[in-house]
Amino acid sequence: MDGRTPSVLQRGELCCHCLLIETNNELVLVDTGFGLRDVADPKSRLSAFFMTLLSPDFREEMTAVRQVEQLGFRAADVRHILLTHLDFDHAGGLDDFPNATIHMLQQERDYAFAQKTWLDRQRFRPRQWSSRDRWKVYGVGRGERWYDFDCVRDIAGLPPEILFVPLPGHTLGHAGIAIQTSERWLLQAGDAYFYHREMDFTQPWCTPGLRFYQTMMEKDRDARLGNQQRLRQLRHSHGGDVELFCAHDPFEYERLAGHSQRSPVGAKGMPDMRLHDDVRPR
Repeated sequence: MDGRTPSVLQRGELCCHCLLIETNNELVLVDTGFGLRDVADPKSRLSAFFMTLLSPDFREEMTAVRQVEQLGFRAADVRHILLTHLDFDHAGGLDDFPNATIHMLQQERDYAFAQKTWLDRQRFRPRQWSSRDRWKVYGVGRGERWYDFDCVRDIAGLPPEILFVPLPGHTLGHAGIAIQTSERWLLQAGDAYFYHREMDFTQPWCTPGLRFYQTMMEKDRDARLGNQQRLRQLRHSHGGDVELFCAHDPFEYERLAGHSQRSPVGAKGMPDMRLHDDVRPR
């Protein structure tokens, strides 16, 4: 399923690629992966369907909060969380950061709350949402563009170098998060795609398992495939200016992080990707 497991009969391995950004006086987290409560009691927090389908590796040291602490910070230092979307494997750690304001697109919140279909009730897990009184949502209006994409700037409390890039399809309010560093833009594209070869401009390709999973989970097929094509064009035309990566591809994660996806981050060996105004992702 992951493109590197030798047998199609073996489970592949995916990651949950979160970003930690250090500003002058606080931390910003992009997505949370699974949280401490998911690890401690997954049966009450997650659906049996997805636990069987994906067989998550529940390790406390791999949760975002424990890795933040490993870097020498406290959970209370994380003051903002930006969500690409509200799927259970992106929002499970919201409970672990009680001082954080959580930012997302309004359409994502509204559709997740609606719980319209059986699959919605499996993927969007209200048990992970005790932080709802700290959620802040944003509509997508017509205004300044980011390359050829709509964007949401002026995120409350955050520097202007961080913005939402709506990429609907996987969910209706799905978004990438763009971060301007001193060298280039980073675009964490969430679940807009799952496999790095999908971004090949001339011969895009995805493993059969991941292709099936994306089709099963999509809320708007035309939008999802259209946004994938736009991301390919972005990478083709502006690859020197924009570092593009998704949330689950282990090849991309290990290339950028410089260590195995099976190991938690540490203070040593972290890339120093300096952003304007001293914002650094870790």
